[in-house]
Amino acid sequence: MRYCHHLSSFRIADGKSFRFLLKVDLPHCSFMQKCNPTIPLTLSSTALIDQKVMAGEALDRRNIWEPSVYYALGKESFYFAGHDISIRESMDTYGALIWPGAIALCQFLENNQQQMSLMDKAVLEIGAGTGLLSIVASLLGAWVTATDLPDILSNLTFNLLRNTKGRSRYTPQVAALAWGQDLGRDFPYPFYHYDYVLAADVVYHHDCLEELLETMHHFCRPGSRTTLLWANKIRFQSDLRFTECFKSSFDSTLLVELPQQEVRIYKATAKA
Repeated sequence: MRYCHHLSSFRIADGKSFRFLLKVDLPHCSFMQKCNPTIPLTLSSTALIDQKVMAGEALDRRNIWEPSVYYALGKESFYFAGHDISIRESMDTYGALIWPGAIALCQFLENNQQQMSLMDKAVLEIGAGTGLLSIVASLLGAWVTATDLPDILSNLTFNLLRNTKGRSRYTPQVAALAWGQDLGRDFPYPFYHYDYVLAADVVYHHDCLEELLETMHHFCRPGSRTTLLWANKIRFQSDLRFTECFKSSFDSTLLVELPQQEVRIYKATAKA
């Protein structure tokens, strides 16, 4: 697998900078070609521009902070399912920030409990990040397993326990899950079966889109009767191309489109 690495530092509007390792790979492009063969297999400055957009969005949402060199923490407060929710965020990684897709899906689940009740349902969140969506699902009565990469789990666990202890019907669980890696070993079917799989803002310019789709297929397979709910802000052309792959891979329905927030929420089940 061939990668192109760039250690990038972007300076945004107010003079603050955001520094991270950008990794772009050729399989990312070839994955998009599988869904649309007309996409040229080339790498250009688009990846850098897309990452700059993400960095700018992160800093715009956190422009009241004064980040330290090593670590920066912020808090956001929400009110869902009859409870105040306090979320600790970090600027260190995209996975430790709250993105608009998570908020939109939380609102949808809270406002549509009769049509899509999570009470006593087994729910898995992939790419849980700060845990806001898993917290809301837990407060709505679900038995929740929140998953993400190992370096995200500490903050994820902190937020889950802080906001669900003594409030939720079931104690939410936390587990490491790297998309596309050891799924059959760590989450064998049908022992690990879920009524709902939740995913919010998991699609942006990264090199794991094929693995993400593979993970969705693993948990939402024919005969599983699992419903996948995916919410995402559509930022880039690559997001639209992934959406087309998603729609061709599942029986999907666009539940909500929020033009102002550029967020879409899809419901999907496995094709027969």
